[in-house]
Amino acid sequence: MKNLIAKTISELPYSGIRKFFDIASEMDDVVSLGVGEPDFFTPWNIREEAIFSIERRRTIYSANAGMIELRCEIGCYMKRKYGLSYEPSDQVLVTVGASEGIDVALRALINPGDEVLVVEPCFVSYKPCVQMAGGIPVSVPAYAENDFKVKTEDIKTRITNKTKAILFGYPNNPTGAILGSEELKEIANFLVTLDIAVISDEIYSELTYGEEGHISIASMPGMYEKTIVLNGFSKAFAMTGWRLGYACGPKDVIAEMTKIHQYIIMCAPTTAQYGGIEALRNGDASVLAMRDEYNGRRRFMIKSLREMGIECFEALGAFYLFPSIKKFGMSSEEFCSCLLSEQRLAVVPGTAFGPCGEGYVRCSYAYSVEDLKKALERLRDFIKKQDK
Repeated sequence: MKNLIAKTISELPYSGIRKFFDIASEMDDVVSLGVGEPDFFTPWNIREEAIFSIERRRTIYSANAGMIELRCEIGCYMKRKYGLSYEPSDQVLVTVGASEGIDVALRALINPGDEVLVVEPCFVSYKPCVQMAGGIPVSVPAYAENDFKVKTEDIKTRITNKTKAILFGYPNNPTGAILGSEELKEIANFLVTLDIAVISDEIYSELTYGEEGHISIASMPGMYEKTIVLNGFSKAFAMTGWRLGYACGPKDVIAEMTKIHQYIIMCAPTTAQYGGIEALRNGDASVLAMRDEYNGRRRFMIKSLREMGIECFEALGAFYLFPSIKKFGMSSEEFCSCLLSEQRLAVVPGTAFGPCGEGYVRCSYAYSVEDLKKALERLRDFIKKQDK
């Protein structure tokens, strides 16, 4: 059967994240800072609503685009948070996580050979999803000297007559970088002049720690009409396993995304959708409490890393840090391999998120303070050995 496998799929690499965790899973006493998995339980009111929906036997298929009650709540949420107005009936699609949103957005837009600008470092699925849609991913690097914020000039130099879309995620996974209003305005002023789509992955929008808060690029002048905003419940509401996300955007694009979605998915899990309604109606206090806790862990981690002599920029979003390990004279993969084998500490090599991640590693602080302290102690011991 091997010779029957599609070439596009056989040539895709496995996730650089999974490689290390497959190894770690077979080792004893491993401490992991690798997976973006909140350590909080889904808030009880959300769980209770989902349980109640099952007890009421509300377990049938929903509308393909999602329950209209949930789409209305998503529309209200986007309006009160970011000032964006989306019509629930034809501008909102409920997806199986934001990951499905990435996939169906690209498939709805891309013809074979179209180029998609992908801002790196980035979530591991961006480039493979472009390739599976028949497109050609074109890397646009964001550099540490700019706090991993993509610059307009770097976008400009990669635009060609084949460019169909640009895909990026801020707050960023893996770096924790955010884009403020001034950076977004500059980028938007350029993109608005182009006939290309913007796919903005905003799954970490609620986990922003600066004074300004998250700003969606769709709220910039002229960008609403050409932007597909992707978001979901996994990170903000600690609902990763519920697999619930959504896409908001121009109705023509959402209609085509819904067409793909109805053929490959049918609908998002009904029980999760009931939980999502409750999350958007009554979940703000829980989100704020979790964000405050993440912010405390963020400050603790940055301070601890810098005290060890590890350079780490001030990440203001998501729940990741992207410290530099260049001083140790090892590649990112070598560093992570040695750290895992010698100290039983798992982090992710920066190259898992694109070539410009070389010299960095991703550390998640979505873990208990007890686990973070244990991990930092192991890292401290590892560094001492390298300095001898």
